[in-house]
Amino acid sequence: MFRKSLLMFTLLSLSLYAESQIFDPVTWDYTYEKKGDNLYEVVLSATIEEGSHIYGMSVPDGGPIPTSFTFDTLSGYKLDGKIIEVTPPVEKMDEAFGFKIQTFSSKAEFRQKIISSEASFTVKGILNYMACNNVTCSPPKDVEFSIAIAGGGSTVTEAPEQTLTSAGSQKEQGSGLLKFFLISLLAGFAGVLTPCVFPMIPMTVAFFSQGSENKGKSVLKALIFGISIVLIYSSLGIIVSLTSAGAGVANALSTHWIPNTIFFALFVIFATSFFGAFEIVLPNKWASGADSKVDQGGMLAAFFMGLTTVIVSFSCTGPIVGALLVEAASGDVVRPTIGMLGFGLAFALPFTIFALFPSVMSRMPKSGGWLNSVKVVLGFIMLAFSMKFLSTIDSVYNLGLLSRDLFLAIWIVLFSLMGFYLLGKIRFSHDSELPFIGTFRLFLVIAVFSFVVYLVPGMFGAPLTGLSSFLPSQSKSQLNLPLLISQNRGESMPSVTNTPSSTLCSDPRHGDIFEMPLGLTGYFDLKQGLACAKEQKKPVLIDFKGHACANCKLMEAKVWSDPEVLRRLRDNFVIIALYVDDRTQLSENEWITSQIDGKVKKTIGKINEELEISKFKTNALPLYVIADHEGNPLIDPMPTNLNIEEYKKWLDEGVAAFRSK
Repeated sequence: MFRKSLLMFTLLSLSLYAESQIFDPVTWDYTYEKKGDNLYEVVLSATIEEGSHIYGMSVPDGGPIPTSFTFDTLSGYKLDGKIIEVTPPVEKMDEAFGFKIQTFSSKAEFRQKIISSEASFTVKGILNYMACNNVTCSPPKDVEFSIAIAGGGSTVTEAPEQTLTSAGSQKEQGSGLLKFFLISLLAGFAGVLTPCVFPMIPMTVAFFSQGSENKGKSVLKALIFGISIVLIYSSLGIIVSLTSAGAGVANALSTHWIPNTIFFALFVIFATSFFGAFEIVLPNKWASGADSKVDQGGMLAAFFMGLTTVIVSFSCTGPIVGALLVEAASGDVVRPTIGMLGFGLAFALPFTIFALFPSVMSRMPKSGGWLNSVKVVLGFIMLAFSMKFLSTIDSVYNLGLLSRDLFLAIWIVLFSLMGFYLLGKIRFSHDSELPFIGTFRLFLVIAVFSFVVYLVPGMFGAPLTGLSSFLPSQSKSQLNLPLLISQNRGESMPSVTNTPSSTLCSDPRHGDIFEMPLGLTGYFDLKQGLACAKEQKKPVLIDFKGHACANCKLMEAKVWSDPEVLRRLRDNFVIIALYVDDRTQLSENEWITSQIDGKVKKTIGKINEELEISKFKTNALPLYVIADHEGNPLIDPMPTNLNIEEYKKWLDEGVAAFRSK
């Protein structure tokens, strides 16, 4: 319970901190107009997100930061008069300051006249402002602008767009790094507690238990293993930034069929080795000759073990490091590097400590037979977890080959065989005879067979909430006993809450490849969902999710399944589920060009990921957004939060915000 609470708190804290760093409700555009011979007007326009505002140029003493502009005194032009507010500000009573203040919402335009006889010149300067909404305010921001003016050119020329995100990073780079580093450390420890990272720890112990008779060599290999993890994570932010790989690198790596196939094969190979079929050793030509050759090979193996650990963990750690990758995609190298360093240090520490255990085990008297049993048990565990990678491929590419029933059947067989092995009923070639069962082994047998008994009802429709993050969707079950009984009786299967599901306005687009969980109905296309919400006069709940997202499944199984949460979802919202890792390619007329990395996005997942990053400045999964009929958020989005009461309160606040508009 403590581990789950710590994970939930860490993910929520990291998400909230990331959001506070990228609170960006304002976009600035810079243009100019030629008004006559040697006379120009520089136009500085602000586009402000709904619900946010900036302040006017004239603010009473003791008030907030006004919007102001400073032009560089460069040769080639001179200012003609003062900058003016073209958009009239609206004066509102500010309860926080106790007096009326001029503000701009939605749009704000400012103009400055320029006189120049030059054929071409550049106007440079800095604008300063403060943005607020009803929840938070950004600190005063300095935005540098540069407008190239061609005297003989067209009447209106638009300069490259600059946003608060890029300008703010120029001024704030390096600020708050210590706090960011500490939060990244906490996130790294939380990453170890995620469901698909934990199995890597025993795998690491087993790897370093092979050939660990020399304590000094084992310690060195373990340290290289840990340092490799830190270096890989530290360099990831720089690589993403310098290569413009974008914030979806971790997502692509954890969902593409090639790496998942490799990971599946890797787990199967390790398991087969632990069963005694063969030993994983370096080629003889690397190990023959001198001890230095052997040592060199061992160190290289430790590095690649670290690399494998990092890559495999992406399917669960991707949402945690997502905020860092978003910052890296904007070109900020220092902050994501510091963050990745902290994350890598914390993530590597438990693995490194466990990697040192084989040295301790090797000094234990008559530990060989016990270690063989450990390896065999780990082999069964690795075979079981290898199914997760096949499940990811099947769900992301909509193959429909690995049903929930088949997945559970394989697990039931594997863990049953593990139980019989622990009882001594199954022996491998390298196992010694088991004359009796010790107390510890007996408790393991009880735990394994209890787990098998727990799995069996899942074959017949039981939700198995505790394993929801691993298992395929319950909608992919071919053997659902309650459904089969109802069908045989000629009855319709009631929904989870025994009440009718909400009515849709039209058949959901992509409904042939996606399904809503828990008997809910909804859409999988943003425009279609927004149109239905407008027709039904309901707010929308946008659910950014993924086929391979463990936390998404966990939220649906433990939070959405709550009767009161489910009732609110069904009655009060039009749900739009947007998969960011789906590989289905759309027709060419639906492709978009990314404003983030300039690449063409062709698949459902890439387009949805572009929307999440560009509009909400994160690629964390899951992300829940309560929005109006234009897709604008009504309240702050909600990341992973397993507290049902807090989630219900958040849903109610979203409905109240919609009704108050």
